[in-house]
Amino acid sequence: MTDTEHSFLATIGASSPEATDGRATLTLDADERHLNEAGTIHGGLLATLVDTTMGAAILSVVEDETPATSQLTVTYLRPGKPGPLTVTATVRKRGDNLTVCESEVEQDGKSLVHALATSALT
Repeated sequence: MTDTEHSFLATIGASSPEATDGRATLTLDADERHLNEAGTIHGGLLATLVDTTMGAAILSVVEDETPATSQLTVTYLRPGKPGPLTVTATVRKRGDNLTVCESEVEQDGKSLVHALATSALT
């Protein structure tokens, strides 16, 4: 994927996901612009990161199809702080029209977020 395809990721300071064989990884060095009023990483940013990384994982196993997230469940396990984040995603089940993917956000060896998504293949 090119930088043009992920100009939104550049806007938020994230790298493009690296993906192969149904697995993807994305990194972000979170700083003050990523924090909410409580001083922790904004939940919307975390949801964006898992959704983007799961999409990349799915794209690594499909041909001529585009995943469109139809359901996204994000479970916030603990607050994040400024510093490196690692987002991983794995395709769990690929059907004819739907794909299920799972993702985690980790910081300092601890899980901040667990996410599960169903994506329609269009």
